[in-house]
Amino acid sequence: MAKTYHIVTFGCQSNLADSERIASVIENAGLKYIENKEKADILIFNTCSVRQKAEDRVFGYKKEVEKLKIGNKKLKIVLTGCMMHYSEKELKRRLPSIDVFIDIKEIATLPKLLKIKIKNVRHPMSSIEDDYLNLEPKYTSKFSANIPISYGCNNFCTYCIVPYSRDREYSRSAKDIIEEAKKLIEKGYKEIWLLGQNVNSYNYNGFKFSELLREINAIPGDFWIRFASPHPKDFSNDTIKAMKESKKFVHYINLPAQSGDNKILKKMNRPYTALHYKKLVEKIRKEIPDISLSTDIIVGFPGETKDQFKNTKNLFRDIEFDMAFLSEYSPRPGTASTMVMKDDVPHREKENRKNSLNNILIKTALKNNKKLKGKTIRVLIDKKNKGSFWGRTEGNKLVEIRPSAKIRIGEFKDITITAISPWRLKGKIK
Repeated sequence: MAKTYHIVTFGCQSNLADSERIASVIENAGLKYIENKEKADILIFNTCSVRQKAEDRVFGYKKEVEKLKIGNKKLKIVLTGCMMHYSEKELKRRLPSIDVFIDIKEIATLPKLLKIKIKNVRHPMSSIEDDYLNLEPKYTSKFSANIPISYGCNNFCTYCIVPYSRDREYSRSAKDIIEEAKKLIEKGYKEIWLLGQNVNSYNYNGFKFSELLREINAIPGDFWIRFASPHPKDFSNDTIKAMKESKKFVHYINLPAQSGDNKILKKMNRPYTALHYKKLVEKIRKEIPDISLSTDIIVGFPGETKDQFKNTKNLFRDIEFDMAFLSEYSPRPGTASTMVMKDDVPHREKENRKNSLNNILIKTALKNNKKLKGKTIRVLIDKKNKGSFWGRTEGNKLVEIRPSAKIRIGEFKDITITAISPWRLKGKIK
C-alpha cells in the first residue's frame, strides 16, 4: 500500500500551481509528501514542453527512474503536464518505466488509477476543467500563492506548443477566483499571483481582467497583487487604469515582446508591431512612472537576419528593461514554425545574439537600480540563506538584507538600499 509521494515539477508558475493541486489530491487520498524521491512510493513528473531543453530534462530521467524501479518493485511513476501532447506510443518509447500517463485536468482521478493494478494507463481528455481548477491546492508557501485564473491559449504563436499542450483557452469563474483570494488573505498571505498563459485576455461571461483586478484589490488586508503573463495585444486602457488605481497591485509587469522586428513578429503570429509595443510601454509608464518592466525575447527565430536582430537590439536600448528572459529559438514538434520554416540561424549565432542583448540588459538594469540606492523601499522577505535574509521589492528586484532579529520570513519590511548591482540590491532594515 502506497504511503508516500514526491513531485518533480518542471517549468513555469502555472506548473507549480498544478503541482499544488496534485499534492492536494494525493494527500486527500492518505499519502504523505517525502523530500527524498528515491524513497517515495509514488513519483510524479509534472512536465513542461515550452522549450526543447525542458523536455530533454524530463527524458534525461530515464536511467534514474529505471534504477529506482529496480530498487523498489512497488514504485509507481506518473507523468502529467504539458508533455501529454505527445502520443502514448512516443512517450512509452522514450520513458518505458512510466506506469500512468494522465492529463492534468484529470488529476482528481489519479488515486483511483494508482489503486488499479494496470500499467501504462493514458487517461483521456474530458470536460471537467472547472473541477480541476477548483481543486483546493496544497500551497508550497505560507505567504505567497499562485491562483490560476485561466487555462490554455488561443493565440497560436507559431513557435509555441501551449495551445496544443494545454488546449484552448477558458476562464475560471470570477467568483471562485475571488473566493480563493479571500481565503488566502484571511490566512495572512502577503502576495497573490494571478496566472494564465494569456492572463489579461481573461473574460468570464463578460467579466474582464480589469474588473477582476479591482475586485481583488477591494479585499481587506495588507497584500500585493501580481500577474503573469500578459499579451501586448490584450493590454487594455482599462487594465492600465485598474493597475494605477489599485493600492495593492505591485509596480512590476513582465510584458513579452519576443522580437523588435515587425516581419519576425508577423512570422511569429504576434499581432502587433514594435511601434505598438513601444507606445504601450510609454502609456503604462505615463500612468505608473515607477513601474519595473521585464520582457521575453526569442533570438534566432527562423529567417531572422542580422538587420532584423538589430531592430530587437534597438527595442532593448529604447525601452531600458529592468530584466529580460532571453531564449534561443528551438523547434517544437507540431508548431507552425517547425512545420513550414527552416531553423536556419546557427546555434553559435543564436548564442552571440543572446549575449549581445544580455550586455545591453546589464547596463539598463544597473542604470535603473542606481535610482534606488539610498532609498527606503518595502520588501517581502521570502527566505534566509547563508546568514542573510532575502526578499523582493514591488518591482520584483532581489534584495539581500543584513541579519536582524526584527526580520521574519513572510513579512513586509522597510529596507534602506545600501548597494546595487544589475541583478541584486543590498540593504538594511530601516
